Amino acid sequence: MDNMVISADKKSGIILKCLGGLYTVESPDGISECKARGIFRSKGISPAVGDRVSVIGGVICEIEERRNYLIRPPLANLDQIIFIVSTVSPSPNYLIIDKFIAIAEYKKIEPVIIVTKTDLGNCTEIFEIYRKTGIRILEADYRNPETIENVRQILRGRISAFTGNSGAGKSTLLNAVDPNLDIPTAEISRKLGRGRHTTRHAELYKLDGGGYIADTPGFSTFETNRYDIIRKEELAGCFREFAEYKDSCRFRDCMHICEKGCAVVEAVKNGIIPEKRHESYCTMYEEARNIKEWELR
Repeated sequence: MDNMVISADKKSGIILKCLGGLYTVESPDGISECKARGIFRSKGISPAVGDRVSVIGGVICEIEERRNYLIRPPLANLDQIIFIVSTVSPSPNYLIIDKFIAIAEYKKIEPVIIVTKTDLGNCTEIFEIYRKTGIRILEADYRNPETIENVRQILRGRISAFTGNSGAGKSTLLNAVDPNLDIPTAEISRKLGRGRHTTRHAELYKLDGGGYIADTPGFSTFETNRYDIIRKEELAGCFREFAEYKDSCRFRDCMHICEKGCAVVEAVKNGIIPEKRHESYCTMYEEARNIKEWELR
């Protein structure tokens, strides 16, 4: 393929799907199936969904520098990761939510929380916690079309990925935002790979109002080690509400757990930093301390 004489013009596009060595690329001329130059393989580079690429004669010849990248599932250039959390069935798991947020912050991807089933359970606590952090949090209430429009607006013109526990209402929300997706709820989705026979590849779907939504096999559960490993010394930087305080501690190497003179701990005691967020941080810090050196390679 590298030795082919190529006379076609260069086109720029975005990879929508990678499957079996073929890449579905959307460019101003439409959607086409492409192969990648062999030189990428020799350099240890694999084109990924979300990559901005240049194509000549059906061959991807250049990959633009990535703004961010998730290793598993392989996704590049996400603007935001949206965590769908329901008030009940299942109830919010704050540790899982905070692990998700930490990975998003670590990867420089904007985290967003959307709360569903607000007609069935109380959402006061989750809104109180995350409004204090400065993380964007929205409600999806199907009795109020304005809340669905708010979701539609944050997706417009952006590359987003949805994640959340099974049963939180991801499919229902996506159908409400863009009925053209037509995702079966509470059953296997052939289009987005939900259910037992889930897809093994990542894919971007274009939304009717503009923007793309990424759905992947890895986004049905959130095991942070599948996305990246955050070292213990980097963890405080992934909690944005710590920023104002973490450099004011008595000791430079403060862990922000329970040390005397810790400005973060003091902010927790004063109700400025939510206690549940600090509890998540302490749990994650202990997990990070137990990570073996070979896992960091």
